[in-house]
Amino acid sequence: MVKNEFLKTFLKWRTYIGFIAIGVVVPLIEYGLKLEGGNMLRNMTRGLSQDFLFLGNLFNGYFVTYFIMNSMWVHIPFLITLVAGDILAGEATAGTFRILLTRPPSRTRIFFVKYLVTLGYAAILVIFLAVLGLGLGLLWFGSGDLLVPGREIVILPAADVPMHMLVAFGLSILSMWCVASLAVLFSSFVENAIGPIVGSMAVIIVSLIIGNLPIAMFESIKPYLFTTHFTLWTRALEDVFPWDDILHSALYLVGYTFAFAAVSWAVFTRKDILS
Repeated sequence: MVKNEFLKTFLKWRTYIGFIAIGVVVPLIEYGLKLEGGNMLRNMTRGLSQDFLFLGNLFNGYFVTYFIMNSMWVHIPFLITLVAGDILAGEATAGTFRILLTRPPSRTRIFFVKYLVTLGYAAILVIFLAVLGLGLGLLWFGSGDLLVPGREIVILPAADVPMHMLVAFGLSILSMWCVASLAVLFSSFVENAIGPIVGSMAVIIVSLIIGNLPIAMFESIKPYLFTTHFTLWTRALEDVFPWDDILHSALYLVGYTFAFAAVSWAVFTRKDILS
């Protein structure tokens, strides 16, 4: 059933929108950075160049990949909801639920097959971003130490970067599983895929706005928003893995993911299928 669901999912044109978007945008960004010639990095480190001497190739494929992840991370959830929001609602729109549910597999089994395929799609999309971004980045810019700008400048030795990048993308997949689960939740309520896509992105955008507003009233809410933990992947790019903080945020994301999935399952198994 999982194999058949994967085939059915990847026979839909909307499944490839995310891959096409990433396949076009990532090379364009990297080509633009190639033409820019490292001026951005020089501007970022201009204030430090008076006190520190930077040696080696810091404008490399690792830095470019980090820049792309920071630039696109608000857009990746939208690409995932295009498929996740359609996984249940699409069957209702096509009027195939009644035929599907007359087959021997239970509703629970059907739901979890579709849910696992949705998680698989989200993971594949992030892996595609990682392979394309790193592959082109290392080809065009070479390798070297990774400079991670922020409140504190972190420079990871080239030998340590691959492991940190691997953990970062793994944590990114966890964040996108939470997004996919939210879209599946909305998809279980409605019979049109547009609603889950719009609803999921509305929740994400509102949560991001609340989490970033410097208002005292929202400070107590911010730690409990799942969007607050979306930047979990950046913690993997510190000089030493802060495992306690990573585990803390990961537990929040896993908790939200399970909660969204549980409610989706409860709604789907009790839903009156009319088409």
